[in-house]
Amino acid sequence: MNTKIYKRVLFLTDNLLAAAQQKNQKRFDGFYLELKQLCEDNEKSDKDHPVQWETLADFTDDLDLAVTIYQQALVKAEAINSKDFRSSIGFSIAALKVELGDETGAIEHLEQAKISCNKIADKELKAEIHDLLEKLKAS
Repeated sequence: MNTKIYKRVLFLTDNLLAAAQQKNQKRFDGFYLELKQLCEDNEKSDKDHPVQWETLADFTDDLDLAVTIYQQALVKAEAINSKDFRSSIGFSIAALKVELGDETGAIEHLEQAKISCNKIADKELKAEIHDLLEKLKAS
């Protein structure tokens, strides 16, 4: 990933978190629009990366829209064959699908995330994927 873009995403993330903690919606909206513009500007270029889109989805309040953005991020993660991003994005989609009442869709994404996370170092994410998948299958 382009270091300059990564640093910009990190800067925007820090500011989005700060604005959310301060309950400053105007400031939050401004940084959100900057992040959205960054994603759109880099889309279909060599600077396009799933981290931008995953971050944008992380800060999207509309659950259906967030799922759509995560799905865009997942396509980008698959394009670069990133098991880490495929795992985390798949888990995020599944969690939102649970909130939206789509347990079947959640299970599908968790099963894919479980395959992807097989060779990642993040044991906590692996456990979260496994636990949510088992919980949904049991219900």
